[in-house]
Amino acid sequence: MIYQASISNQRVIPDLDQALVWSSILLLSLGLVMVYSASISIAEAGHGSDGYAAYFLVRHGAYLVVGLLIGLIAFQIPMRLWQKYSLYPFLLGTVLLILVLIPGIGHEVNGSRRWLSLLVVNLQPSEFMKLFVVIYVANYTIRRTANLESFSKSFVPMLIVMMVLGILLLREPDLGAFVIITVIVMAILFLGGINLKLFVGIIGLSLICLLALIWIEPYRMQRIMGFINPWNDPYGTGYQLSHALIAFGRGGWQGVGIGGSVEKLFYLPEAHTDFLLAVIAEELGFIGVVAVIILFTWIVIRAFVIGRQAATRERYFPALVAQGIGVWLGVQALINMGVNMGVLPTKGLTLPLMSFGGSSIVANCIALAVLLRVDWENRRLMKGYTI
Repeated sequence: MIYQASISNQRVIPDLDQALVWSSILLLSLGLVMVYSASISIAEAGHGSDGYAAYFLVRHGAYLVVGLLIGLIAFQIPMRLWQKYSLYPFLLGTVLLILVLIPGIGHEVNGSRRWLSLLVVNLQPSEFMKLFVVIYVANYTIRRTANLESFSKSFVPMLIVMMVLGILLLREPDLGAFVIITVIVMAILFLGGINLKLFVGIIGLSLICLLALIWIEPYRMQRIMGFINPWNDPYGTGYQLSHALIAFGRGGWQGVGIGGSVEKLFYLPEAHTDFLLAVIAEELGFIGVVAVIILFTWIVIRAFVIGRQAATRERYFPALVAQGIGVWLGVQALINMGVNMGVLPTKGLTLPLMSFGGSSIVANCIALAVLLRVDWENRRLMKGYTI
């Protein structure tokens, strides 16, 4: 009995949040399958023969492997180190956003300059900046806890930072990333205890700025008009949305089966990236879409539960990081789904953990690793171990 007790006490590493792990694995796996299904036609057309039908599958699989490996490394980093050095990833991300805008360094695709060429792949700094902002703003909020009631001391410094990021992101242009980052910042400040009246005023100001950004750019106004009535110009501004809605209609309750989508055959643009959910709806039907929504909802719930567990142990930085990651993944997934369903205007945001895109997948995997690290540290403290 004494021997068995000593063996039990030597179990230092507790279990991870199994619900979070399996939800993430299911989304990553389903994403791999659906990216392959959605990209076969465009891969064959763009790469010459049937032998290249798996072009996007191979690349997406490679991104997943890289993301999981880097995520494994990120998991080894204690949260106290993330907090201590939170400024440096943020500065690195800012420098990368500046490099993107330099001609000859930044890589331009379809009129947008959002990528840095790394010879084999392209790096999209804005995807990693979302994670860097979560970590930086969480630490900023902790340091400013005593001044969260003051507009000048709590929000003005962050407003200046957001203006710099906004200028850089809107120069690419990447309004979608800027909206996500703004939501992340506002959510963490709110969760950190910012004055409620101040928070409501900032929300109002942010909405006015968003409307102004839409108004001053003709192509953004065209997207809004196409969203309001996609059938008014089905071959122009309403083209993407109209075909996404057709895909949802064809899918019905059970879908037409994996591989059976018609809309992915050069009708629906960006079928393997921004409009992957429309292909899921067509091939897996209402049941498939609901399953994806449930999995994302569960990840967000677990992120907030993990954050609450950290907060009850007075680990406020890990708590804000966990909940910030939940806000990021949840809001981006919500916007992407809303765009696919015609509930929100068309915006170039991928479906987290699922859509094709190396930078997005790697950044998402790192974020999940950090979230699991917070959970791991919570469980160690719960069992009386040190971290």
